[in-house]
Amino acid sequence: MKTYPAEKIYEETAFISYYNHWSHDDIMAMSHRDRVRWCDEISKINSKLNKEPENIFKI
Repeated sequence: MKTYPAEKIYEETAFISYYNHWSHDDIMAMSHRDRVRWCDEISKINSKLNKEPENIFKI
């Protein structure tokens, strides 16, 4: 079983909650795959608006 660094989970959670205003519990109830997908989609929107790289969370 591969573990995911706690620091990355905090970054994903903060990122999603900042932009979507969702609760910590709601975000943590998501699978890791879903959190990464939301980060990716939010990043795409931001990159289009700010002309920045697409996803800062991409591994």
